[in-house]
Amino acid sequence: MVTHPNASRDRARLADVRLGTTIGLAGVALIAAAGLVVVTLSSTSGAPAGAGSSRADRPSVVPAPLELDVLGGAPFTLSGGTPVLAEDPVLADVAAAYAEAVRERTGLALPADDGHARIRFALDAALAPEEYRIEVRPTGIRVDAGDAAGAFWAVQTLLQLPAPGDDENVPAVTVHDAPRFAYRAAMLDVARHFFTVEDVERYLDRVASLKLNVLHLHLTDDQGWRIAISAHPQLAEIGGRYAVDSDPGGFYTQDDYRRIVAYAAERFITIVPEVDMPGHTNAALASLPQLNPGGKVAKPYTGIEVGFSTLDTASETTYAVIGDVLTELAALTPGPYLHIGGDESHATDPADYRAFVERTARIAADTGKTVIGWHQLGQSDALPPGTVGQYWGYVQPEPADAEEARSILAQGGRLIMSPADVAYLDMKYDFLTPRGLTWANGYTSIEDAYSWDPAAVVSGVAEDAILGVEAPIWTETLRTMDEVEEMAMPRLATMAEVAWTPQAERDYAGFVPRLVRLAARWDAEGVRHLRPAGIPWA
Repeated sequence: MVTHPNASRDRARLADVRLGTTIGLAGVALIAAAGLVVVTLSSTSGAPAGAGSSRADRPSVVPAPLELDVLGGAPFTLSGGTPVLAEDPVLADVAAAYAEAVRERTGLALPADDGHARIRFALDAALAPEEYRIEVRPTGIRVDAGDAAGAFWAVQTLLQLPAPGDDENVPAVTVHDAPRFAYRAAMLDVARHFFTVEDVERYLDRVASLKLNVLHLHLTDDQGWRIAISAHPQLAEIGGRYAVDSDPGGFYTQDDYRRIVAYAAERFITIVPEVDMPGHTNAALASLPQLNPGGKVAKPYTGIEVGFSTLDTASETTYAVIGDVLTELAALTPGPYLHIGGDESHATDPADYRAFVERTARIAADTGKTVIGWHQLGQSDALPPGTVGQYWGYVQPEPADAEEARSILAQGGRLIMSPADVAYLDMKYDFLTPRGLTWANGYTSIEDAYSWDPAAVVSGVAEDAILGVEAPIWTETLRTMDEVEEMAMPRLATMAEVAWTPQAERDYAGFVPRLVRLAARWDAEGVRHLRPAGIPWA
């Protein structure tokens, strides 16, 4: 097996799952036995006494907008029959989405315009894509946006402005807002544990509410293959049977995948599908023996060790199958990206790895999509123009990681920043967190996840070389969407602000009260979340 600079991370990951997941709240007993006092525990959702009551006085938004001015005075009060107008037909669905959200919260029906609209959505050619302005007066609400996406993000702001429990009254404010990065992503690992279409839609709702506009689906790994491929049905039918700890498997039919894509598009979210290779491929090797270097079917794998599997990188059959898979996946995916993985390929000879990456990236690019891969793709110096590398090293980079990231830039590409020690949502918040891992330099607190600058991680990487930011959640220890949502929230909110709000406008001390107020909103809406120590939740 090839030695890799990140091999120590993999061994730590194993120890985490075997030992760390048993700590959870059982750790309280250990602390008590040691004679220590626990002041605050990590806990699941469920509103504490008085949640939200002390922070309902000032409107706030997460992620923080460029400008939010509180005008004072009377709010705009929604009432049954308050008409809503989309001044441009392209905004009709956005206006309807706002009306539906208000109906779900308050029971009030906001009909389409009757000629005297008090809530108006309009396009403004002077505003950039995703940029918007909101003006709330006692007499009504006006939203101006550069495009429909900007108007949709304005809706997410409008939905946060009222105090939880007082949703009929929208405070009088003006807001001007636009994102720092164009690519603001979450990633959901559906390979280690499988999640239904409804589960993915639920996560998309959480993602959209925080103005994230990409969901990266990690569709394949050693444990499972989750997307049906017509040319090779065995990949899903056999490779989709399993999950970590022998939990139930599953896969998405192509109609399932189309449904996810459509649901995301309604929320201005792009789906980025990933087929990880040449490592992380045991599910494929267990499905198609011709992909194996030895030509035999691999045994299914339900553990969490990494780095042991590899495709046969010398076989023309391998590249024919890859071509079939990526061609079908590209046809199913209207978004501009295909993710080909490329990380932790320790069982692949380095020279073979570089040749594989060069050829596979070209196959992906020939579908007409922009290629994304983990930053290890930078080991190749022959990547297609525009290839995007996803950096998952640490905030303090290891030399090899930084070199590979800069290699991608030198070839005309860009970077997505996902440093594992601050951006990975499956890392434990603290030692009382009931699930998750700690291999990425230990615990990741809310402050850790907030207090970093994507443009200050890899030296020599300017901000304009960064496409955006992504918050992955890996599911070795997460079996259900309840567990995923609990683990993601509230750190997904920190990552949303890292991606949206300019660095100069971000301040952790100012973020905390806004997060607490947002958590009160989650309580009101039944969104599961943890309350780690160090935040004045109640």
